[in-house]
Amino acid sequence: MPATHMLLLACLAWGTGARTAQLRKANDRSGRCQYTFSVASPSESSCPEQGQAMSAIRDLQRDSSTQRADLQSTIARLNSLENLLNQLTLGQAAGPQGTQEGLQGGLDTLRKERDPLETQTRELEVAYSNLLRDKSALEDERRRLAQENEDLARRLESSSQEVASLRRGRCPQTPATPREVQPDSREASQWNLDTLAFQELKSELTKVPASQILESPSGRPRSDDNGCGELVWVGEPVTLRTAETITGKYGVWMRDPRPAFPYTRETTWRIDTVGTDIHQVFEYSLISQFVQGYPSKVHVLPRALESTGAVVYGGSLYFQGAKSRTVIRYELNTEAVKAEKDIPGAGYHGQFPYSWGGYTDIDLAVDETGLWVIYSTEEAKGAIVLSKLNPESLELEQTWETNIRKQSVANAFIICGTLYTVSSYSSAEATVNFAYDTGTGVSKTLTIPFKNRYKYSSMIDYNPLERKLFAWDNFNMVTYDIKLSKM
Repeated sequence: MPATHMLLLACLAWGTGARTAQLRKANDRSGRCQYTFSVASPSESSCPEQGQAMSAIRDLQRDSSTQRADLQSTIARLNSLENLLNQLTLGQAAGPQGTQEGLQGGLDTLRKERDPLETQTRELEVAYSNLLRDKSALEDERRRLAQENEDLARRLESSSQEVASLRRGRCPQTPATPREVQPDSREASQWNLDTLAFQELKSELTKVPASQILESPSGRPRSDDNGCGELVWVGEPVTLRTAETITGKYGVWMRDPRPAFPYTRETTWRIDTVGTDIHQVFEYSLISQFVQGYPSKVHVLPRALESTGAVVYGGSLYFQGAKSRTVIRYELNTEAVKAEKDIPGAGYHGQFPYSWGGYTDIDLAVDETGLWVIYSTEEAKGAIVLSKLNPESLELEQTWETNIRKQSVANAFIICGTLYTVSSYSSAEATVNFAYDTGTGVSKTLTIPFKNRYKYSSMIDYNPLERKLFAWDNFNMVTYDIKLSKM
């Protein structure tokens, strides 16, 4: 029997229970190596015939083939299972409904978080583009201001010489013309003490409030009429001061038309409104301090302010709370909030602003009759709504709805119970273009010239005590004289 068969039988015998085996190696008679393997059968008492042994070997071979086929089948099944596992892993997003719902919920959350971020991004992009647009004009503004400073220096030098001459008693006398001179005549001397140049000099030397100047810079006399009337003329803008930093691009400045102790008609307040967290209010006790830029006090508001619609009236600052339709009354002397009131349905934070933007949805105003608020609502479809406010409680006393679309005008103010609007915030030759009389409920168109000297008017308010318009025009704080017709 070949050696391989012997080894196969030995393995078979060992696997079927035999535990004793002998293997001998020796040369046969011809000198060839011969292996002899002996193993005892665990069950047979005697050796079977040769035919039986070959049958056993064939059975063993069949069993081995069957096992090999089973092994191949098992390997194929394992490969199939492995492929299924990979498919399940890669296709988990398309798996059970619960997984889909979880992923959909996460996607919805991300979308909700994305929307306000996109809104903030758009707002920042608009603000950034505005700053870039304005940056190109700053150099021209600086050159223009430098030229104005040079002109002012020459004027001051000339004025100083005039003052020195006056102090030495060298004032030229009037010609010896035999005629009577009235006490208030402007012909009392060749030195016209009521001219603009002398009034500027006099204001510097004696700190006379600008409101006491008797003649406007344009030469048009102010109205002596203390009563009300219709607006018929707006003078040239007079620049009092220029903001120093980019935060003063737009803002609001004001004086109290009904000053309360310890404040006077000279006390001035200023708020720079560029930014998103506005809390500071600069207070100037004297006009000279305001012009020179030296505040006597800085208020820090307990709640952020929004827009350029604030006013001071009766010793309190009235302003719109940031991102709300709430009007707040802040008492300046005690530095305390005295009242808060939501304006019903009023748009805010960019819903119904003036045409220049700036979140000017809610604009407070003061006239001879009291405190007002200018705004719009969804119900009014963007038309201007104005309400009379109780200055103590902020309760709405009466409301009017106009036919003037708020976003089509640049700004608005109220004089003697009549609402006036300005056509453009950037055109040098704008107009006061509409008027709405709350007494009659009638509106009409106007064409009163209004000059935006610096081409970016972000605030226009009326001061009934001084009978002037206060405005903030592209870093510059200016005033306008006005003329009212008699009723």
